[in-house]
Amino acid sequence: MRTIVFATQKGGSGKSILAACLAVAAQAAGERVFVFDLDPKKCLVRWGVKRNDRSLQVRAISSDALAAKLINVRARNASLVILDTPALDWPMSLAAINAADLAIVPVRPATFDIWASEVTGRKLKMMDKEFVFLLNQCPRAQDDPHLRECIAALEATGPVLSPAVRARNVFLSAGRTGKGVSEVEPKGEAAREMRALWLAVKRRLPPRKTQPS
Repeated sequence: MRTIVFATQKGGSGKSILAACLAVAAQAAGERVFVFDLDPKKCLVRWGVKRNDRSLQVRAISSDALAAKLINVRARNASLVILDTPALDWPMSLAAINAADLAIVPVRPATFDIWASEVTGRKLKMMDKEFVFLLNQCPRAQDDPHLRECIAALEATGPVLSPAVRARNVFLSAGRTGKGVSEVEPKGEAAREMRALWLAVKRRLPPRKTQPS
């Protein structure tokens, strides 16, 4: 079982819908996925209620319950757990980061967001945690010079996942209906992007450990 946490220093990065869409893409690729929502806003829980999918369960949990819940889903043959958290300085965020194999830091391509994410990256380095930046809500142009500048700025602190996630209305539809973008428009650009993103994330995860018999 591998565990991913979405962590940010600043709100508004779109981390919850990214977590939801990545969970759906991973499930479609054969992972047995559980999602735990530690964020007091509980956006992922509301998405999960709309989805109503017993094979991709979304649960609100506290940081105190996290360790026990991870043991429980491991016993239920989970292969991937995705954790959504509030801002990095909250105790539940730190607990989730410590429990995860990989932290994903979503970043909008805006100056203040880049600055805040650099702080997040430095904190994760101090915690000796594996992390990657993920540019989200990016311009549709494939070769945007501002986007290249953002990537270069982030790479001075840590690795940046590819592909970047482009700003598309299909994410709004996915959030509203309890689906992933790969389900709303299976042949669309956002779906291809999300499937590629899952493969990029999977390559950064440690090898899956064999369950003891």
